[in-house]
Amino acid sequence: MTLLVYTAAWCRDCREAKRFLEKYNIPYTEIDIEANADAAADVIAQVGKRAIPQFVIDGKWVQPYKPGIGFLYEEMAELLGVAQLSR
Repeated sequence: MTLLVYTAAWCRDCREAKRFLEKYNIPYTEIDIEANADAAADVIAQVGKRAIPQFVIDGKWVQPYKPGIGFLYEEMAELLGVAQLSR
């Protein structure tokens, strides 16, 4: 599995997404949209706005959070094939 994670340093949901991936030892490549203007444009082209974090799993774009709700632990655990024990 190839996992790209579009993030920014100021993004709280991005930090939570990375903590989740690190907890389950899921390898990923981080792409900072603040440091890479092309990456920000990619996010906008794919999702219609500058919404981060975004996961790209084997080429498929997935938004791992919902505004007002936060990171989607159960959905991401299932999608990434990990058994979620606790946050």
